[in-house]
Amino acid sequence: MVEEHKHEESIMEKIAEKIHGHDGSSSSSSDSDDEKKSASPSSMKKKIYRLFGREKPVHKVFGGGKPADIFLWRNKKVSGGVLGVATISWVLFELLEYNLLTLFGHITILALACLFLWSSAITFIHKTPPHIPEIHIPEEVVLQLASGLRIEINRGFTTLRDIASGRDLKKFLLVIAGLWLLSIVGSSCNFLTLIYIATILLFTVPVLYEKYEDKVDDFGEKAMKEIKKQYAVFDEKVLSKVMSKIPRGAFNKKKD
Repeated sequence: MVEEHKHEESIMEKIAEKIHGHDGSSSSSSDSDDEKKSASPSSMKKKIYRLFGREKPVHKVFGGGKPADIFLWRNKKVSGGVLGVATISWVLFELLEYNLLTLFGHITILALACLFLWSSAITFIHKTPPHIPEIHIPEEVVLQLASGLRIEINRGFTTLRDIASGRDLKKFLLVIAGLWLLSIVGSSCNFLTLIYIATILLFTVPVLYEKYEDKVDDFGEKAMKEIKKQYAVFDEKVLSKVMSKIPRGAFNKKKD
Protein backbone atom coordinates (compact mmCIF):
# COMPACT_ATOMS: atom_id res chain seq x y z
CA MET A 1 0.00 0.00 0.00
CA VAL A 2 2.81 2.35 0.83
CA GLU A 3 4.52 1.65 -2.51
CA GLU A 4 1.27 2.23 -4.42
CA HIS A 5 0.77 5.56 -2.58
CA LYS A 6 4.32 6.68 -3.47
CA HIS A 7 3.75 5.63 -7.08
CA GLU A 8 0.56 7.72 -7.27
CA GLU A 9 2.36 10.73 -5.76
CA SER A 10 5.18 10.48 -8.34
CA ILE A 11 2.63 10.31 -11.17
CA MET A 12 0.82 13.39 -9.79
CA GLU A 13 4.14 15.29 -9.50
CA LYS A 14 5.02 14.51 -13.13
CA ILE A 15 1.59 15.69 -14.29
CA ALA A 16 1.97 18.92 -12.29
CA GLU A 17 5.44 19.53 -13.74
CA LYS A 18 4.12 19.10 -17.28
CA ILE A 19 1.27 21.52 -16.59
CA HIS A 20 3.62 24.14 -15.10
CA GLY A 21 6.10 23.68 -17.94
CA HIS A 22 3.34 24.20 -20.51
CA ASP A 23 2.19 27.35 -18.71
CA GLY A 24 5.75 28.68 -18.60
CA SER A 25 6.33 28.01 -22.30
CA SER A 26 3.02 29.63 -23.21
CA SER A 27 3.83 32.67 -21.06
CA SER A 28 7.31 32.97 -22.58
CA SER A 29 5.85 32.68 -26.07
CA SER A 30 3.25 35.32 -25.23
CA ASP A 31 6.02 37.55 -23.85
CA SER A 32 8.01 37.10 -27.04
CA ASP A 33 4.91 37.91 -29.10
CA ASP A 34 4.39 41.04 -27.03
CA GLU A 35 8.00 42.05 -27.57
CA LYS A 36 7.62 41.51 -31.30
CA LYS A 37 4.44 43.58 -31.33
CA SER A 38 6.10 46.37 -29.36
CA ALA A 39 9.18 46.27 -31.57
CA SER A 40 7.30 46.11 -34.85
CA PRO A 41 6.13 49.76 -34.88
CA SER A 42 9.68 51.05 -34.37
CA SER A 43 11.13 48.70 -36.97
CA MET A 44 8.38 49.53 -39.44
CA LYS A 45 8.68 53.26 -38.76
CA LYS A 46 9.12 55.21 -41.96
CA LYS A 47 12.36 57.07 -42.39
CA ILE A 48 11.80 60.83 -42.33
CA TYR A 49 12.76 62.62 -45.53
CA ARG A 50 15.22 65.50 -45.15
CA LEU A 51 16.26 67.97 -47.83
CA PHE A 52 19.50 67.12 -49.66
CA GLY A 53 19.79 63.87 -47.65
CA ARG A 54 20.59 65.75 -44.46
CA GLU A 55 21.09 63.54 -41.41
CA LYS A 56 22.43 66.10 -38.91
CA PRO A 57 20.50 68.98 -37.30
CA VAL A 58 20.70 72.38 -38.98
CA HIS A 59 22.98 73.68 -36.23
CA LYS A 60 25.47 70.85 -36.85
CA VAL A 61 25.37 71.45 -40.61
CA PHE A 62 26.71 74.98 -40.02
CA GLY A 63 29.54 73.65 -37.86
CA GLY A 64 27.86 73.67 -34.46
CA GLY A 65 30.00 76.54 -33.12
CA LYS A 66 29.69 80.30 -32.80
CA PRO A 67 29.14 80.88 -36.55
CA ALA A 68 26.16 78.52 -36.42
CA ASP A 69 24.83 80.41 -33.39
CA ILE A 70 25.09 83.66 -35.36
CA PHE A 71 23.39 82.37 -38.51
CA LEU A 72 20.58 80.69 -36.54
CA TRP A 73 20.05 83.68 -34.21
CA ARG A 74 21.03 81.85 -31.03
CA ASN A 75 22.63 85.15 -29.94
CA LYS A 76 20.21 87.77 -31.21
CA LYS A 77 22.40 90.75 -30.34
CA VAL A 78 25.39 89.49 -32.32
CA SER A 79 23.25 88.30 -35.23
CA GLY A 80 21.37 91.59 -35.38
CA GLY A 81 24.66 93.51 -35.17
CA VAL A 82 26.23 91.58 -38.05
CA LEU A 83 23.12 91.98 -40.20
CA GLY A 84 22.94 95.69 -39.30
CA VAL A 85 26.56 96.25 -40.28
CA ALA A 86 25.97 94.46 -43.59
CA THR A 87 22.90 96.61 -44.28
CA ILE A 88 24.68 99.88 -43.41
CA SER A 89 27.66 98.89 -45.57
CA TRP A 90 25.39 98.13 -48.53
CA VAL A 91 23.55 101.44 -48.12
CA LEU A 92 26.80 103.42 -47.94
CA PHE A 93 28.62 101.70 -50.79
CA GLU A 94 25.71 100.97 -53.12
CA LEU A 95 23.04 103.62 -52.58
CA LEU A 96 25.27 106.51 -51.48
CA GLU A 97 28.16 105.30 -53.67
CA TYR A 98 30.70 105.79 -50.88
CA ASN A 99 34.23 104.54 -51.49
CA LEU A 100 35.62 101.94 -49.07
CA LEU A 101 38.99 103.61 -48.54
CA THR A 102 37.38 107.03 -48.14
CA LEU A 103 34.93 105.69 -45.58
CA PHE A 104 37.67 103.90 -43.64
CA GLY A 105 39.82 107.05 -43.63
CA HIS A 106 36.99 109.35 -42.47
CA ILE A 107 35.86 107.00 -39.69
CA THR A 108 39.45 106.52 -38.45
CA ILE A 109 40.17 110.26 -38.49
CA LEU A 110 36.97 111.02 -36.58
CA ALA A 111 37.54 108.32 -33.98
CA LEU A 112 41.21 109.23 -33.36
CA ALA A 113 40.42 112.95 -33.18
CA CYS A 114 37.62 112.43 -30.63
CA LEU A 115 39.76 110.14 -28.45
CA PHE A 116 42.80 112.43 -28.65
CA LEU A 117 40.83 115.56 -27.71
CA TRP A 118 39.05 113.73 -24.91
CA SER A 119 42.29 112.35 -23.47
CA SER A 120 43.95 115.78 -23.70
CA ALA A 121 41.03 117.56 -22.03
CA ILE A 122 41.06 115.09 -19.13
CA THR A 123 44.37 116.53 -17.84
CA PHE A 124 42.79 119.99 -17.45
CA ILE A 125 39.53 118.94 -15.79
CA HIS A 126 41.23 116.33 -13.55
CA LYS A 127 39.06 113.36 -14.41
CA THR A 128 39.86 109.76 -15.19
CA PRO A 129 41.03 109.13 -18.75
CA PRO A 130 38.69 107.30 -21.13
CA HIS A 131 38.86 103.52 -21.19
CA ILE A 132 39.85 102.37 -24.66
CA PRO A 133 38.98 98.67 -25.00
CA GLU A 134 41.37 96.20 -26.55
CA ILE A 135 39.82 94.80 -29.71
CA HIS A 136 41.00 91.46 -31.05
CA ILE A 137 39.50 88.79 -33.30
CA PRO A 138 39.16 85.39 -31.57
CA GLU A 139 41.28 82.72 -33.20
CA GLU A 140 38.63 80.01 -32.70
CA VAL A 141 35.99 81.83 -34.75
CA VAL A 142 38.41 82.50 -37.61
CA LEU A 143 39.57 78.87 -37.67
CA GLN A 144 35.99 77.58 -37.69
CA LEU A 145 35.03 79.89 -40.56
CA ALA A 146 38.16 78.99 -42.51
CA SER A 147 37.63 75.26 -41.92
CA GLY A 148 34.00 75.38 -43.02
CA LEU A 149 34.89 77.45 -46.08
CA ARG A 150 37.70 75.06 -46.99
CA ILE A 151 35.40 72.03 -46.78
CA GLU A 152 32.77 73.66 -48.99
CA ILE A 153 35.35 74.80 -51.58
CA ASN A 154 36.88 71.32 -51.76
CA ARG A 155 33.42 69.80 -52.10
CA GLY A 156 32.68 72.20 -54.95
CA PHE A 157 35.95 71.30 -56.72
CA THR A 158 35.12 67.58 -56.36
CA THR A 159 31.66 68.14 -57.82
CA LEU A 160 33.06 70.11 -60.76
CA ARG A 161 35.63 67.37 -61.40
CA ASP A 162 32.94 64.67 -61.42
CA ILE A 163 30.83 66.74 -63.81
CA ALA A 164 33.75 67.42 -66.14
CA SER A 165 34.55 63.69 -66.31
CA GLY A 166 31.06 63.01 -67.70
CA ARG A 167 29.95 60.62 -64.98
CA ASP A 168 26.60 62.18 -64.08
CA LEU A 169 24.45 63.82 -66.76
CA LYS A 170 21.77 64.84 -64.29
CA LYS A 171 24.23 66.71 -62.11
CA PHE A 172 25.73 68.33 -65.21
CA LEU A 173 22.35 69.74 -66.25
CA LEU A 174 21.61 71.01 -62.73
CA VAL A 175 24.94 72.81 -62.48
CA ILE A 176 24.53 74.35 -65.94
CA ALA A 177 21.06 75.59 -64.98
CA GLY A 178 22.39 77.02 -61.70
CA LEU A 179 25.28 78.83 -63.41
CA TRP A 180 22.93 80.19 -66.06
CA LEU A 181 20.62 81.52 -63.34
CA LEU A 182 23.62 83.03 -61.54
CA SER A 183 24.69 84.80 -64.74
CA ILE A 184 21.20 86.29 -65.09
CA VAL A 185 21.28 87.54 -61.50
CA GLY A 186 24.81 88.91 -61.98
CA SER A 187 23.76 90.87 -65.04
CA SER A 188 20.97 92.61 -63.12
CA CYS A 189 23.00 93.57 -60.01
CA ASN A 190 26.64 94.13 -59.11
CA PHE A 191 28.89 92.00 -56.92
CA LEU A 192 28.28 93.96 -53.71
CA THR A 193 24.51 93.67 -54.03
CA LEU A 194 24.86 89.96 -54.74
CA ILE A 195 26.91 89.51 -51.56
CA TYR A 196 24.34 91.46 -49.56
CA ILE A 197 21.49 89.33 -50.95
CA ALA A 198 23.44 86.19 -50.05
CA THR A 199 23.97 87.56 -46.52
CA ILE A 200 20.26 88.27 -46.11
CA LEU A 201 19.39 84.77 -47.29
CA LEU A 202 22.01 83.26 -44.98
CA PHE A 203 20.49 85.02 -41.96
CA THR A 204 16.85 84.27 -42.83
CA VAL A 205 16.48 80.99 -44.74
CA PRO A 206 18.27 78.64 -42.26
CA VAL A 207 16.42 79.97 -39.19
CA LEU A 208 13.05 79.80 -40.99
CA TYR A 209 13.83 76.29 -42.21
CA GLU A 210 14.77 75.20 -38.69
CA LYS A 211 11.47 76.61 -37.39
CA TYR A 212 9.27 74.97 -40.06
CA GLU A 213 11.51 71.99 -40.74
CA ASP A 214 8.86 69.26 -40.95
CA LYS A 215 6.57 71.22 -43.28
CA VAL A 216 9.41 72.21 -45.60
CA ASP A 217 10.76 68.64 -45.75
CA ASP A 218 7.32 67.26 -46.52
CA PHE A 219 6.88 69.77 -49.35
CA GLY A 220 10.42 69.06 -50.56
CA GLU A 221 9.72 65.31 -50.68
CA LYS A 222 6.66 65.87 -52.87
CA ALA A 223 8.58 68.29 -55.10
CA MET A 224 11.51 65.88 -55.53
CA LYS A 225 9.14 63.07 -56.53
CA GLU A 226 7.57 65.30 -59.15
CA ILE A 227 10.97 66.46 -60.42
CA LYS A 228 12.19 62.86 -60.70
CA LYS A 229 9.02 61.95 -62.57
CA GLN A 230 9.46 64.80 -65.05
CA TYR A 231 13.16 64.03 -65.44
CA ALA A 232 12.36 60.40 -66.20
CA VAL A 233 10.00 61.54 -68.98
CA PHE A 234 12.62 63.97 -70.30
CA ASP A 235 15.30 61.30 -70.16
CA GLU A 236 13.16 58.81 -72.02
CA LYS A 237 11.95 61.17 -74.75
CA VAL A 238 14.95 63.48 -75.27
CA LEU A 239 18.22 62.44 -73.60
CA SER A 240 18.10 58.78 -74.60
CA LYS A 241 17.58 59.73 -78.25
CA VAL A 242 20.38 62.31 -78.15
CA MET A 243 22.82 59.93 -76.48
CA SER A 244 21.98 57.17 -78.96
CA LYS A 245 22.97 59.43 -81.88
CA ILE A 246 26.41 60.24 -80.43
CA PRO A 247 29.07 58.02 -82.07
CA ARG A 248 31.10 56.08 -79.57
CA GLY A 249 33.44 54.20 -81.88
CA ALA A 250 36.24 56.70 -81.47
CA PHE A 251 36.08 56.48 -77.70
CA ASN A 252 36.16 52.67 -77.79
CA LYS A 253 39.23 52.74 -80.04
CA LYS A 254 41.01 55.08 -77.65
CA LYS A 255 40.25 52.79 -74.75
CA ASP A 256 41.55 49.79 -76.68
